Amino acid sequence: MLIQPAPHFEPPPAPSAAFRQLLAGVDGAVRGARHPQELLDGVTGSLREVILKRDLLTDAQKLPDPVRYRQHLLHVAEDGLYSIVSLVWLPTQETPVHDHLSWCVVGVHQGIERETSYRCVGGDCLTELGQGLNPAGTVVGLLPPADIHKVANGGEDLAISLHVYGADLSRCGSSILRKYPAN
Repeated sequence: MLIQPAPHFEPPPAPSAAFRQLLAGVDGAVRGARHPQELLDGVTGSLREVILKRDLLTDAQKLPDPVRYRQHLLHVAEDGLYSIVSLVWLPTQETPVHDHLSWCVVGVHQGIERETSYRCVGGDCLTELGQGLNPAGTVVGLLPPADIHKVANGGEDLAISLHVYGADLSRCGSSILRKYPAN
């Protein structure tokens, strides 16, 4: 079973214009939302505006791990209301089947991610709902409890995605609530 790696915290570099734009948009969306779907829509829109900008991430924030996908913790709101991470995937690397502690918005910055969605059918039994390929530029939001999935590098090159979570990952270390046994 693959374990999600603990976040690799990088000393914060001076943020690029694209990253500052993302922070402003996410912060406004999170703090201004009146209900969960409005929050998700606002964060999705903010990430969509910058996800393909070349200066969004530094070279260090794009570094993979040779053994498993790598998580770089990029930002945590001062009050812990949300976190932003980059996940870096070499070919064949994947997560376990899992769900999340909180809402999540994911944008593919580079490469292709393959997502397999599931639903719970009694206890630990999972039913696969389908698979999809998310190329660079794709941005999607997830609201628990309809967020059980597995994510993998869907191509033959490096894949990088940005994830915004409604949790303080510097304290909890992971966005995963539960891992499910593989089918």
